[in-house]
Amino acid sequence: MKILFNADDFGLTKGVTDGIMKAHLDGIVGATTLMMNGYATTYAIQKAKERRTLKVGIHLVLTWGQSLRNDVPDLVTPDGTFKYNNTYRMMEPPNLAQVEKEWSAQIEAFLATGLPLHHIDSHHHVHGWEPLQSVIIKLAKHYRVPVRYVDHLKSYPDLLLTDTLYLDFYDDGVSDQIFEDLKQLDVQSVEVMTHPAYIDHDLREVSSYLDKREEELAILCRLEKPEWMEVF
Repeated sequence: MKILFNADDFGLTKGVTDGIMKAHLDGIVGATTLMMNGYATTYAIQKAKERRTLKVGIHLVLTWGQSLRNDVPDLVTPDGTFKYNNTYRMMEPPNLAQVEKEWSAQIEAFLATGLPLHHIDSHHHVHGWEPLQSVIIKLAKHYRVPVRYVDHLKSYPDLLLTDTLYLDFYDDGVSDQIFEDLKQLDVQSVEVMTHPAYIDHDLREVSSYLDKREEELAILCRLEKPEWMEVF
């Protein structure tokens, strides 16, 4: 089974970024996803360039922080902050043309760093919101890059990064027994979503998922790759 341990929120804060780098250099994390509007985006880009073994995708954002464009009024509040949040499924679907503009700008900003774009995923899994299906398919095809698995894209296997996404290494599911759980999956490839970090002031200001991130980091640094696992 091919397994990719992928760390979300690269560039959100310095502590998150340093935690992800630690989980890669001393642990089993092989990929991460960069937020282009994070507090530490520039720092994260620098770190990724120093260690090219870390695969970097883009963590598309629609539910946190500032927009990169100034011509997407239906997506933002008057100060340019996205009006959507992690309860977006209870909100009115967004203007698709403006989402495409904003996400294209985020991808273009990523490409301008010179880093190879490994894949597309999103903050709060917003690319899995069914009204945005056409946008994410269009972007994946245009930039010729795979997308993190979400249920509404399972009919497009050629666009997907893996056969499935393992979401249970999170909160109460964070455990050293993860390989035992993964081995039970009837798939050829799986992405494991992770959130390793060192907790810093900025993270405490923007996230409710805190101490478990450091527990994730400790586990990801002591896991030993089983013989049956393939890395990709």
